[in-house]
Amino acid sequence: MANLTITKQQARRFLTYYHGLSEKNSDLEGKAGIMAFIERVGSIQFDPLNVVGMNHELVLQARIPQFDRAMLRQLLYEDRLLFDQWDKCMSIVPVTDWPYFARFRRQHEAWCSSNQDTVNQVYSEIETRGPLCSSDLDYAEKVDWGWGPTRLSRAALEGMYYAGSLVVHHKVGTRRFYDLAKRCIPETLYAESDPIEADEQYFAWNVLRRVGSIGLLWNRPSDAWIGIRGMKSRNRNDAFKQLLASGQLIEVHVEGVAYPLYIRARDLGLFERSMEVSDDSMKRTSLLAPLDNFMWDRALIKELFDFEYRWEVYKPAAEREYGYYVLPVVYGDQLVARVEFANQRKKSPLTILNWWWERDLTVDAAMRDTVVECLERFAAYLGTTFDRSSFA
Repeated sequence: MANLTITKQQARRFLTYYHGLSEKNSDLEGKAGIMAFIERVGSIQFDPLNVVGMNHELVLQARIPQFDRAMLRQLLYEDRLLFDQWDKCMSIVPVTDWPYFARFRRQHEAWCSSNQDTVNQVYSEIETRGPLCSSDLDYAEKVDWGWGPTRLSRAALEGMYYAGSLVVHHKVGTRRFYDLAKRCIPETLYAESDPIEADEQYFAWNVLRRVGSIGLLWNRPSDAWIGIRGMKSRNRNDAFKQLLASGQLIEVHVEGVAYPLYIRARDLGLFERSMEVSDDSMKRTSLLAPLDNFMWDRALIKELFDFEYRWEVYKPAAEREYGYYVLPVVYGDQLVARVEFANQRKKSPLTILNWWWERDLTVDAAMRDTVVECLERFAAYLGTTFDRSSFA
């Protein structure tokens, strides 16, 4: 298939359209819209920090009109069309991808084997008692785990979860309750063998998937590749060659960008539709999550949008350029500002701590109006209000 040559503006236009940010998309509404978006991008990242909602909620509120957290809970823990899975980081993934994570699960079987007595006991308790969290198990012994020593009960549940014998049944806040995977994953998917046999297939599947997570991506070192275990640059290069040869990826040359980008062949229809979107329908403002798929490759964002973004939550306050939890603001096919909100409490109005327009940006009345409309939508998602007179 022939390569594409496009401008930076066309690349921006496609990305905002691909991510459901440039106009109201009729296919991104309600629970069906949540599924359509997550199936398009493969996964959305979970993060427990909660200032104005958690990362995955912020991702969805930017795309799904009248997004309600209950919609996502139902898809995860009642309909079982999505599940919690370690992907790029801890993520939310379509359940149809369960077989493709068999390799990940196998990599965690060794811990379970070396702690078989505990694993058997935990399995038996959950089988008998139903979904349990770590505080439901009386294993006070400490073991080395993750970032440091932790209770055996937590390590056992997480180890069995990573190995695939357990899944997250539901959450209360951020506390996870685990159940047997065979009771939660659809039987046909649970029984399906690993469709990926060789390392080359594993890397190619992941590379194709991560290109789809962003829409356009280059073959360069990037946070977009985090979590693809064992993949070195040579493996990534080979995967790109294989995917180009098979026609699953198309090379895209963007004027003024030194490196080629790539788009999935299946997304060409979306690219063509994005070029037909009227300028008026592009004039919409959304607030993005710090770990939004759109922002996964910050070097690419800098290249295409001339917008430099750093997540500064783990920086000392004195070293931050902007703020603790700052959301990028997208207007049409531009990143125009960033905003920091006060920690949202129930019923308290949405409060802006800081708003930074991008330098050399001309802010007209139409842009300001769409920003205010966006802030009102955002407040509604939080179940509160926004005083438009406070946005000077």
